Amino acid sequence: MGKMLKSCCIYGTGLLSILVLIAGIAMVLDHVFLNALNSRIKTEVVLENGTEAFAVWQDPPAPVYMQFYFFNLTNPEEVLKGERPAVAEVGPYTYREYRPMDSVTFMDNGTKVAAVNPKTYVFEPNMSRGLEDDIIRTVNIPAMVVMERFKDHSFISRIISDLMTDGGMGLFMTRPVGELLWGYEDPLLKELRLVDPLLDDYFGLFYKMNGTNDGEYVFFTGKQNYQDFARVDLWKGQSSLSWWSSDECNMINGTNGASFHPVITKTERLYMFSSDLCRSLYATFDSEVRVSGIPAYRFVPPSEVFANITVNPDNAGFCVGGNCLGSGLLNVSVCKEGAPIIMSSPHFYQADENYVQDVFGMRPKKEDHQTAIDINPLTGLVVRAAKRLQINVFVEKLPVFRQTENVRTLVFPVMYLNESVLIDPDSARKLGALLAEASVVINIPFIVISLGIILGVVFMALLCCLRTPESTAAERQPLLTS
Repeated sequence: MGKMLKSCCIYGTGLLSILVLIAGIAMVLDHVFLNALNSRIKTEVVLENGTEAFAVWQDPPAPVYMQFYFFNLTNPEEVLKGERPAVAEVGPYTYREYRPMDSVTFMDNGTKVAAVNPKTYVFEPNMSRGLEDDIIRTVNIPAMVVMERFKDHSFISRIISDLMTDGGMGLFMTRPVGELLWGYEDPLLKELRLVDPLLDDYFGLFYKMNGTNDGEYVFFTGKQNYQDFARVDLWKGQSSLSWWSSDECNMINGTNGASFHPVITKTERLYMFSSDLCRSLYATFDSEVRVSGIPAYRFVPPSEVFANITVNPDNAGFCVGGNCLGSGLLNVSVCKEGAPIIMSSPHFYQADENYVQDVFGMRPKKEDHQTAIDINPLTGLVVRAAKRLQINVFVEKLPVFRQTENVRTLVFPVMYLNESVLIDPDSARKLGALLAEASVVINIPFIVISLGIILGVVFMALLCCLRTPESTAAERQPLLTS
């Protein structure tokens, strides 16, 4: 009876090990716990009062820094004679950027939320290589705007040219960094304001952009579909743009680049709308990285996003006035009040080589000049990001303006920015703890499989003991007796 009970226990252990193994393998194949975890994350990452996702979206805890680098022109006289410009990069001039969401209003039963995103910049001298009163020589952008606007009006252009000559204004100017960024009273615009009182005689690359917002956004909250989390529905009351010549180029796609939906895969495109660029763009998976101990996927905009129409015909809608630029450049004059502003990556990274060769001092480098976003794929939280853009001006010889003399036709680099963020230690600790819990949940099937294997080993050991025959009394007698 005891032997039979022992056998039942042993074979029961074997049967249990098989059942546990089958259950564990089934859970792995069906992604039971992974799907359950993803479902929970999808329902919790919603823009809703009281959620962690809403708190981070409304007032990001991680510090954001904006760095400005200027290109100081070193050979202005030679450039006017037709030689290649030589520039020296100076900076960074670093500012702490504060960007909380304001005027937050929930709409449509909590499925959408309206908000504005004012940005305030505070200079950080300890993080800068220079001061705001550093003098920079660069192209006279207000003069270039005026000359471009009136180049086909000979009478007006002669008057403007005389005004510039009398005022000692030329194609290039020297100004402090602070004025170039935040604004100054321009002498040419001041003169023209006498004719047009509505003209603003102040100019700055970021004039009226400190302490202000770029318009009201309406975002999806992700309540109905997790992939809609923080996606832009309307900007300035419109669901599409009107600057470009194709419906596709005028689409407002994706988020504002600060937030992304949870459960991100390597195969998807992450769409973003950038009011700085006056367009939407996308990023694709590049590599796996770790940031402050947090696993992340790095997404970067591929070269096709800013490629010329030969490489990417979909970009034909971004050609302005039928004039299509080469790869790596975007003419944004249509959304900058006609100013001949051209955007690119810093140092013309990923642009056609001729733009790099046109200006001495351009040294494009992926590590320093590529835009990249590192995102934790489970939560969609941005753990590190660097948005890098360069502001350029289209310069050409205009016969009606003697100030342009014999200058080459080229895209002149003025400055570039690096807007960066790195997850703060407290947020990294919280996210790390969450991911540790998630890891345990995800690995439950493998723990079950391990338990099944252990039970199998125990079963085999017990089975070997059961099948080993017991020795007889005669066999237990010693071979030699005294």
